[in-house]
Amino acid sequence: MTMRQSIRFVRDGKAVELTNIGPNDTLLDYLRLTEESRGTKEGCAEGDCGACSVAVGSINSNGKLEYQAVNSCIQLLGMLDGKEVITIDDLSRGQEELHPVQDAMVRHHGSQCGFCTPGIVMSLFTLYHKGIKADRPAINNQLAGNLCRCTGYRPIIDAALESCNGSVDDRFSKALKTTTETLTGLDDGQDVFVGTEERFFAAPVSMASLAKLYSQHPDAIVVAGATDVGLWITKQLRDLPKIIHLGRVKGLDRVEDNGNELVIGAGATYAQAEEALATIDPDIAEVVRRIGSTQVRASGTIGGNIANGSPIGDSPPLLIALDARLGLEKAEGKREIRLEDFFIDYGKQDRQPGEFVSHVTIPKLAENQFLRSYKVSKRFDQDISALLAAFRLTLENNRVTSARIAFGGMAATPKRAGKTEKALIGLDLADQAGWVKAAETLEQDYQPISDMRASKEYRIDVAKGLLLKALHEISHSASGTDSPETRVIGKREHSLREAV
Repeated sequence: MTMRQSIRFVRDGKAVELTNIGPNDTLLDYLRLTEESRGTKEGCAEGDCGACSVAVGSINSNGKLEYQAVNSCIQLLGMLDGKEVITIDDLSRGQEELHPVQDAMVRHHGSQCGFCTPGIVMSLFTLYHKGIKADRPAINNQLAGNLCRCTGYRPIIDAALESCNGSVDDRFSKALKTTTETLTGLDDGQDVFVGTEERFFAAPVSMASLAKLYSQHPDAIVVAGATDVGLWITKQLRDLPKIIHLGRVKGLDRVEDNGNELVIGAGATYAQAEEALATIDPDIAEVVRRIGSTQVRASGTIGGNIANGSPIGDSPPLLIALDARLGLEKAEGKREIRLEDFFIDYGKQDRQPGEFVSHVTIPKLAENQFLRSYKVSKRFDQDISALLAAFRLTLENNRVTSARIAFGGMAATPKRAGKTEKALIGLDLADQAGWVKAAETLEQDYQPISDMRASKEYRIDVAKGLLLKALHEISHSASGTDSPETRVIGKREHSLREAV
């Protein structure tokens, strides 16, 4: 197969082709320094504040053009191959009137200093293009990744309620057919390799070409969404000479429901997978909703969260509790292991040179199985967990016959609570004294550390409390006596955090 030595994307309705890009070049630097489109701002340079948010358009699995907000500060420029990029500078270009989102922001006084405003407008632009009548929870969720320190969110939310009303009528919707055709024409089915053997950005299009390239360059950094690797460049100032991007590999973004289990490709983003994951249990949907922000979930992948091997990653303990299996692949062959066996020690995973994560297989719950999962963090939205707890219990006649408990943030790796699981076997859920005894066993499973997010004492106390909470909720679910008081998931509409 021939290789293309350039990247191509759409800007302002026209295809742009670049042949001289570095592997560490970011979209934000290209926009501000090369293109001189300086409406997009750099705030934190780590994907937190949202000031740099832009809209990226791509053809989804249904063949339709879809816009999502991303943090341009940690988007590598090469990752934009085959996509459309829209910035704040483009919204009213050539128009006599402001874009509906901009107009509403002006009239509702949704800006003061204005530094964060471009990112907020672009986040709302993507919500506008969903074509839904957005309510307050949807808007709050959309704006969780956009921080504003001076305006206050009430006027911004008012502007969003008015503009994101289900009616989509702007110059981008009018150009929908033309843009879709242009993007489709950019997909030439060729591997991308820009640079030299010593320094390159590569984006293969097939599993075979990915495996071959990675076997030739096992020292390369494999990148899916760059929500973590991007910070190596912008905050740690590391030079990464070899980048292999997974975003163009056919089939790597698959999300398949096989009835009893889900198969999620390593390149599938949280945004692509969250609907399928929510079918397993509502707790999963809520944990996923609180992973990063809308911008992060549009780029970050479950496969990347696993391969990263972080002890505080949110998805691994949840998937370990579900007894997920991990697919690994390299040029010489494929293998599948239990996800819990992938994590060996801090920063060390069972992954051979040239081997990459290809997919994760997630069993669904049987009728007599119950899942509970909780994320504990200092901020409710867009924060790294102090700990992530996941519990899956199998019951017969109200007794626990099987238990899988996993925590993130309690050890050097995502780790099961083996002794506590054994303590739960045979427990009648009516025996609340047994709950407390099992919770105390957690001290034998974990010796957490103290750090900036939580003390070791706090972590173990919270872990015990969450197990008791899970047992309380599951006992009500098993007996059919669920109520809002026994299971509260994502109930923010009555919270004082809401703008009123």
